[in-house]
Amino acid sequence: MLTCARTAGFEAPYDRQPIVGASRVAGQLREHGLVMVNGLTSREAVLAFARRIMTLTPHRDSDPDALTTIHDIGWKAQQPGLAGLGSGDLRAHTERSSVPEPPRLMLLVCLRPAVTGGMALLTDGQAVLDHLVTHAPGAAAHLSLPGTAFFGDGGGHPSQIFTRHPDGRVSLRFRQDDLVQFSPLIERFLPDLRAAISAHEKSVVLSQGQGYLIDNGRYLHARTAFSGQRLCVRALGEPLFPLQTGFGTGGAGRDGWRTP
Repeated sequence: MLTCARTAGFEAPYDRQPIVGASRVAGQLREHGLVMVNGLTSREAVLAFARRIMTLTPHRDSDPDALTTIHDIGWKAQQPGLAGLGSGDLRAHTERSSVPEPPRLMLLVCLRPAVTGGMALLTDGQAVLDHLVTHAPGAAAHLSLPGTAFFGDGGGHPSQIFTRHPDGRVSLRFRQDDLVQFSPLIERFLPDLRAAISAHEKSVVLSQGQGYLIDNGRYLHARTAFSGQRLCVRALGEPLFPLQTGFGTGGAGRDGWRTP
């Protein structure tokens, strides 16, 4: 049975609440940007669920069914952009930051847990931004300057960490590997950003069949190092239901930004 966990305080045990259709998933994504799932114990089950909620977007590393197998590929994972396919720490990031329009949704499900480690780390970008506006408003303003981050290699995409949209909503794009370069204008504010991410990071140990669905323009995800034959599958895609771009900001977010 596919079940859905409460989003708030998601370190707690999974609630046995059946998911019926995509409406409940859509509601949680709109409100929280995150849905924890349980009961997806096979690749076929993951694929069936993914197809109910998104149009799948193939990835460079995905298989013919558009799902990507996430496991340790050994020394090859040391190449730029392949850290997720290793067994080491994977730093907080959003998916496909180097393309002009990253996929809106990412689903990751554990099919075989690690022997040790492999904890998922999830961070709400809305909380990160509100933290910056309150504690480091200069950082919030500079990290939203257009063209201050270049994501990808020579064929990558110039953008910024926080994108402010005309309707006041904000979307997030971030990575911390060799496939991003930051403008000198914002480099001194990166420690503030990383501190805010750490302050709001939540951890969850995924057992077989458990996973998370995130709004990729709002949530950062990461992973601790692990041992053993950990196996996950990932789906990327566009929602089959209305989902506004980005996330809303609190009172501090609306009033605290100042253009540098």
